[in-house]
Amino acid sequence: MIASFAIDTNIAVYALSDGPKCDIAFVVLEGGPLISVQLLNEFTNVNLRKRKLPWGEIEEALTIIQSLAANARAVDTEVHRIGCDIARRYRLNFHDALIAAAALLDDCDILYSEDMQHGLIIDDRLTIINPFLSMEAS
Repeated sequence: MIASFAIDTNIAVYALSDGPKCDIAFVVLEGGPLISVQLLNEFTNVNLRKRKLPWGEIEEALTIIQSLAANARAVDTEVHRIGCDIARRYRLNFHDALIAAAALLDDCDILYSEDMQHGLIIDDRLTIINPFLSMEAS
């Protein structure tokens, strides 16, 4: 089954950490999103370098993410080509554009992200949604 939505790395990071955004992010993750191997790479890097977690904790978290995800798309030359195009046309960070490219290739309608522009529609098909906006408004 292919998911109709994807998540950016920040959703996975929040879902598996403590803090005010954890609950919302975990509900999104539990919904069975598309993930990209790019997300797994970024998640690992953030937890190693910024959060300084031990490998055992990171590996457990990666297992949780992969078990909840509906599909994981590899970063191949097609994802790279489309990601380059998206980064250029929409002026997105290249790594974010790779995640968006994977979402488009798996026919997702929504990409949940805190970092990308809320409401941005990529290729008339993929809408960026910040799931934390209601939190920030209160």
